[in-house]
Amino acid sequence: MPKAHLNQVIASHFVELKADQVPDQEILIFEDGSGSEEILSYADLHHQSNKLARLLADQGIGKGDTFAVYMRNHPEFVYALLAGTTLGAIAVPIDPRHRGERLKFLLENSGAKAVLVSGECMGALEELIDEMPQIKFVTVAYRSEQDVPVSAKYHPLNETLEQDSWQRVEQQIMDVRHPMQIIYTSGTTGPPKGVMIRNNRTGLFTILTRLVWQYKKDDILYNGLSLTHGNAQAVTLFPALYSGIKAVFSPRFTKSRIWYICRKYGCTSFSLLGGMMSAIYSEPPREDDADNPVKKVISAGTPPAIWEDFEKRFDVKILEWYGSVEGGFAYKPIGKGPIGSFGKPVPGIMEFKVVDETDGEQPPDTTGELICRLLKGETKVDYLGMPEASKEKTRGGWLRTGDMVHRDKDGWHYFDYRKGEELRRAGDFIQPDQVEKVIGEHPDISEVCVYGIPAASGAPGESDLVAAVTLFEEKEIDPESILLKCRENLAANFIPSYLQVVEEIPKTISEKPLDRFLREALEKKEGKIYKLDT
Repeated sequence: MPKAHLNQVIASHFVELKADQVPDQEILIFEDGSGSEEILSYADLHHQSNKLARLLADQGIGKGDTFAVYMRNHPEFVYALLAGTTLGAIAVPIDPRHRGERLKFLLENSGAKAVLVSGECMGALEELIDEMPQIKFVTVAYRSEQDVPVSAKYHPLNETLEQDSWQRVEQQIMDVRHPMQIIYTSGTTGPPKGVMIRNNRTGLFTILTRLVWQYKKDDILYNGLSLTHGNAQAVTLFPALYSGIKAVFSPRFTKSRIWYICRKYGCTSFSLLGGMMSAIYSEPPREDDADNPVKKVISAGTPPAIWEDFEKRFDVKILEWYGSVEGGFAYKPIGKGPIGSFGKPVPGIMEFKVVDETDGEQPPDTTGELICRLLKGETKVDYLGMPEASKEKTRGGWLRTGDMVHRDKDGWHYFDYRKGEELRRAGDFIQPDQVEKVIGEHPDISEVCVYGIPAASGAPGESDLVAAVTLFEEKEIDPESILLKCRENLAANFIPSYLQVVEEIPKTISEKPLDRFLREALEKKEGKIYKLDT
């Protein structure tokens, strides 16, 4: 039956068309970390998401309604996104690590009427569900690897997805400007803001796939970042769906398993963020590090201190890029531009400026705030329920990124620090990645995060450095050996004043360390804290 009325820009429309054309083409693989996997074809994606759309519709969820998706990377997450675009309902992806007040804020702020939750998140949801009467329906994806008991209080999503027949749902929307998702910012400095993502964002993903990622038909992609984060969607999920390229997902990023997974599935490219790259690099070197099928690592925030060493050790090439869920995009193609730069904007699409407090453009090699705008169309951000913040974010027609950067004489841009988060010590601006590289190479250290606290000297704007570290199993902290390594490899101003040993470094969904929680633990003198005699 002809389906000329469908608009391929809308994801569920596209998948329905592909399910007609190539129903058995395998497109997504979800490995569960225990050796099991689920392989999904276009037909699987269309049928399962349509069953879920029927379930939501029968519960009164329709055009313009919001529903939360609270789970790790499982097939049900993709079904939920596609079910939403089928109905015109708006998915609200929630970081599966959120608990308590943060989880409650996101559910209430988004006005979610329903929650799709997987077993590993059930406990956190149950702790506060009775306090949120706006949630009318909860359906649970019970997965065998989680061993979570079935609750009679909530609908089991498995029963819906296992049906052989159901009342199919026709595509309900044709407007590509209709919202598809609300993705929340990380909220590292304040309450997170919900950013409206519209269906036509898939057009941008297609442009990036063609011009920037430049995947080939025989590529196999991998991502361990949460699908609740824009990175996993922009770099892996939507490029795979729209290009017919196979993609592999794990429930979570695991630095010790990434090469095993890539070898098992023959992955030729994967996506990282800066902190993830440091974590992988901190793993003990192996003789077979370079024996892997990966050719291209797509990274946002590669620490300059380990860039070339990472490429050499694992025999890969890094394609660096910069972007945010609100907008703004730049990239440094492989083999072009200087190491450490995040690149230039895509020609003909976006314009960048580096400005001072009065919006005066800064000369080369001078730090200022990065602002950007589209060369065609309006530069706009739509924060949920925050019209004034939305206007301020694009004041004067320019997106205010809040990132402090500089550019060189050839127009290559470099990230310096987040506005208000710079580290300065005895007049020197500290680059944390240089300190993290040195400490991360210590054989006992699994992960490291360097952050600043107000200097004991009281000097305005000055910081003392703290290195928060986690240890490999069965290792014990040896502060003197770490201090010795720092003295051998760092200038005096770069050596941390304190060593903070923690069981885990808290992170955002984008794997960025949440140093505010580390500061709180330091202030409370929780865990092991050592003063280094610098």
